[in-house]
This record gives sequence, C-alpha cells and structure tokens, in this order.
Amino acid sequence: MAADQALTSSEYIKHHLTNLTFGPLPEGGWGFASTAEQAASMGFWAFHVDTLFWSVFLGGVFVYFFHKAAKQATAEVPSGLQNFAEAIVEFIDSSVRGSFSGRNPLIAPLALTIFVWIFLMNLMDLVPIDWLPQVAAQFGQHVLGMDPHHVYFKVVPTTDPNATFGLALGVFVLILYYSIKIKGVGGFAAELTLQPLGKWGLPANLVLETVSLLAKPVSLSLRLFGNLYAGEMIFILIALMYGASLTIGAFGALL
Repeated sequence: MAADQALTSSEYIKHHLTNLTFGPLPEGGWGFASTAEQAASMGFWAFHVDTLFWSVFLGGVFVYFFHKAAKQATAEVPSGLQNFAEAIVEFIDSSVRGSFSGRNPLIAPLALTIFVWIFLMNLMDLVPIDWLPQVAAQFGQHVLGMDPHHVYFKVVPTTDPNATFGLALGVFVLILYYSIKIKGVGGFAAELTLQPLGKWGLPANLVLETVSLLAKPVSLSLRLFGNLYAGEMIFILIALMYGASLTIGAFGALL
C-alpha cells in the first residue's frame, strides 16, 4: 500500500477521496472527469461510476450466494454455505422480531438484504487502499485511453453519500407507503397532526412529527457515510506512512 511518489500527500488524499465521475463536460458532450474540480462541476446529472459498479457487483454477490444456498438447502447434513446463510437469516429474524411485532412478508427479507448489502460494501474498506485503484488506472489507460493519474476510483460505496442517501431514501419511501396502506390517509395524517400534544397542538404537532419523520433517513445516511468516510481517511493516512520512512512505515503496519 505505498503512496504514489508522483503525488504530494494532499494530492494523494484528494485523489483517493474523489469518485470516478461520468457526466456533462464543459466543452460539450459527456465523458469522465479528469480532475476533482471538473467532477464537482458536473452537477446533478453526473454518475459516480465506481459507486454504482461496486454497489451492483456486491449486491449481485449477495444474491448469487444466497440463491445458491437456497437451491442447495437440505434437511440432511448442511453445507458450510447453508450453515452460514441460516445463521445470518436467524440473526436477522430475531432482530426483526425484537423491534417489529407485526406480520409483514417484506420486513425480514428487506432487513436481510440491507444488512448483508451494507456489510459487503463496508467490507471493501479492508482491501488495501491502493490495490484496486491501481488496477483501475491501468484499465483506464489501456482500455479507455485516459491519463492513469486522472483515473479516480473509490472502492467503498458507503463512503459516498449518494449511496447512503439512496439506501435511506428507498427505505423512507417504503415507510410512507406502508404507513398510508395500513393506517389509511386519514390515519397517517392524524399521526402527523394529533401527536404528541393532541388536537389543540395541531400546528406544533405537524412541525415536530414532520421534522422527526424527515430526520430518520437523513441521520441514518449521514451516520453510515460519516463512519465509513472516517475509516477510509484513516487507511489513507496509514498508506501515506509507508512512503515516509522505515520507522513510520513500521508504525503504520502496526496500526
């Protein structure tokens, strides 16, 4: 995990914290951003290709192995994959039962999917910080004809707030859908306007409950992003220690 000697420490950190971004270019047309400033200027319609790739890839890994475990499930001596899948399913099932007393066929599968998917995305933080970006740089140079120094590649999707907000938004939409489906429009509106101060506190109730409702996806997404972003920054700083000196590099290895 040695830092690229052609970059200063600040440039190295900035390089590793920039997504591979595809979007509208200033001169017209679409393409990959060649600088962090250009990536930031692409605006709303830009795509973080690395985040999308790893999110979809890791989601596919989850689906493949759990589908394989389901197809090979047997009442006889179970395989290691079946034992692993059953342990996770039992853990999720017990967790859901502890916080959700109702009966809904969607909740446990949704919880299982989110848990394993986020776990796999977070697990990418343990891959040495330079390995996959170096592979991406070679791919960008030889296949896409890009300058390898301008091939940005983040491998931890949860260090991108777009991914964490996307997950939170999906769950938030489901919360609204099932709240209205189960309670009805009137019941959902009553929950927002009549709690916690009763009918005489209607304006205050609406403000408090709306803020509380909107704060949930925002806080969850920012918490996940913040934890993983801080972890990624720590690993980047440790990688920089390898290029400083033998003593500092040894301390970095210990960390």
